[in-house]
Amino acid sequence: MSDDFIKINYNNIKMNPLKTFNIPPLNRSLSSELAILIITIVALVSGCGTTKQFHSTSQVRSISLDSKELTESGIAFLTPTSVTGLEESKQALALAFTETMKSTLPNMRIVPLPESIGTINSAGLAGEYKQMYEDSRLTGIFNKDTLKKISQVTGVRYLAQLKLSGFQQGLQERWGFLGIRLLETQTTSMRLYLQIFDGETGAITWEGSQELTASLDTLKDMPIAFNDAVEQSAKELIARLP
Repeated sequence: MSDDFIKINYNNIKMNPLKTFNIPPLNRSLSSELAILIITIVALVSGCGTTKQFHSTSQVRSISLDSKELTESGIAFLTPTSVTGLEESKQALALAFTETMKSTLPNMRIVPLPESIGTINSAGLAGEYKQMYEDSRLTGIFNKDTLKKISQVTGVRYLAQLKLSGFQQGLQERWGFLGIRLLETQTTSMRLYLQIFDGETGAITWEGSQELTASLDTLKDMPIAFNDAVEQSAKELIARLP
């Protein structure tokens, strides 16, 4: 077999491989339909963007909290509690909630968790503060005398305590093509509870619970952040304050 023969056939293959190997060309109609399908999927994916969708259910009970008194007297945040497995999220929860409240209620004096803890420790109340939480696990009650001392050293009348009852993140594939994942839905769910105490009497003056579900259609592996869920929950709970 000559080199020229090999060269000629190679050139033929390079110029028209379908004809050389007797492979029938794609049906023009099928090609058009395939192109339309790809364009449609891309358009759908692009249209979804990265807009978060929030769905929530709130339940509140206002006992004796007065809006004017709350604004004038201020509020301090106590250490949050959480279910097992979410203990490391308590500080992040308090920070995100406090920052949301500050931006929503700029005229109210709000003492964030680090400042509250620092003041409590400086006043020599650390042991009493710890004991209050230990007793609360058994009784569900915060000691009235300890709350009053905390109110006095922080300089505010009302004390807020958050409880993180649940937080989950998930992923669901929504669009795929030829085995390639094109679009996925990130989901996040959160259950949050807030109690506000009157530091002068130790009584609960307001309480509210929030169940939030968030979803995000995205092309990237981009879960909905914990802080985003907290901020949205905070906005909805704060909106229900008197």
